[in-house]
Amino acid sequence: MNLIDFFLEPLSYDFMVRALATTLIASVVCAVLSCWLVLIGWSLMGDAVSHAVLPGVVLAYIVGAPFALGAVVFGFLAVALIGAVRDTSRVKEDAAIGIVFTTLFALGLVLISVTPSQTDLNHIIFGNLLGVSSADLLQVAILGAVTLVVLVAKRRDFTLFAFDPTHAHALGLNPRMLGAMLLGLLALTSVVALQAVGVVLVVAMLIIPGATAYLLTDKFSRMLVIAPAISAVCAVIGLFVSYYLDTASGGMVVLAQGAAFALTYLFSPRHGLIGTRLLARRRRKQLSTVAGRA
Repeated sequence: MNLIDFFLEPLSYDFMVRALATTLIASVVCAVLSCWLVLIGWSLMGDAVSHAVLPGVVLAYIVGAPFALGAVVFGFLAVALIGAVRDTSRVKEDAAIGIVFTTLFALGLVLISVTPSQTDLNHIIFGNLLGVSSADLLQVAILGAVTLVVLVAKRRDFTLFAFDPTHAHALGLNPRMLGAMLLGLLALTSVVALQAVGVVLVVAMLIIPGATAYLLTDKFSRMLVIAPAISAVCAVIGLFVSYYLDTASGGMVVLAQGAAFALTYLFSPRHGLIGTRLLARRRRKQLSTVAGRA
């Protein structure tokens, strides 16, 4: 089998075409948002929101409503509860995040245990990329488009807020409002990624691409290009490898992203473990050569 057949054979099936479109949309949207999450230090917040949407999904399943609706509602609810606990008590933000997301996730597990049919709900927990329907793809596309439009339109304000909230306030921006908008977009993005990798692995897609790009460049504008590019490539590789190895698609996509981060961590020219040592050795040789000529 040549390389062209390797990519064309899976695409002869409609379910693979839908899976590819879904995972590309989810990976790109998550990667763009992950740049701000990594810069601000909201990795734990991403984990919290992605897990807290589970009871919303279960309740939506019970009443026959779209999964996305329940997930969005509980995503925003989680963000509101975290902010309320943080602002109205002595509990710090990391503790508030842990309390809210574990409680809501536990509520989701309890609801699953009392629901007669658990098949679809298990797909939400672990992902069911190959079972995405045309309606699911449409929901992912709409939510992903809304998220990307807002991120692009407000990118300068979000970036200023991420680097220096005090300076942003001095320029007339509302840091609290910008933070709330980012958290709301985080909830929407979690819903987008649910179809691809499930609740358990959403946080990986929200963190790994941004962290990988962060090791490759010192300019945030380049991060916004590198992160989605790497994430999209990993999505394609993971999906096609899972097809031929008959493994979990969502898990393989995340493994591909993890492998990309590992390679970057080791060999990034400026910030990689091995790359920085090679660069330092090269500089020492250059200095010794200059000193020898002198």
